[in-house]
Amino acid sequence: QVQLVESGGGSVQTGGSLRLSCTTSGGSLANYAMGWFRQAPGKEREFVAAITWVGSGTYYADSMDGRVDISRDNANNLVYLQMNNLQPEDTAVYYCAAREKWGGRYYWSTGFAGEDGMDYWGNGTLVTVSS
Repeated sequence: QVQLVESGGGSVQTGGSLRLSCTTSGGSLANYAMGWFRQAPGKEREFVAAITWVGSGTYYADSMDGRVDISRDNANNLVYLQMNNLQPEDTAVYYCAAREKWGGRYYWSTGFAGEDGMDYWGNGTLVTVSS
């Protein structure tokens, strides 16, 4: 059973950077395409970035404006989200998620909360950006 655990959240000032990490306490992340999502207070969860099983392909939300980079280290069961030039509007709980099938961009950008969405979710890590 895959249980995703996020870490690396915290408080930063505007313009700062953070690197989030996601690992699992069971199973292997190498069997899954992985993604990061976020949910700001009072807003719906939204897609941030996704990466294929071996990292050969990545997909980013347009709203991130090139400020994030997703990567993975399958040997150590880790997936990362590097976030740069953080802004107050980036304040949110960030979640990692796993999906056995890549399935195309739809399942990451739009269909992630549906029945055929993500197979596993973590509990999230809070990122707070102050001005």
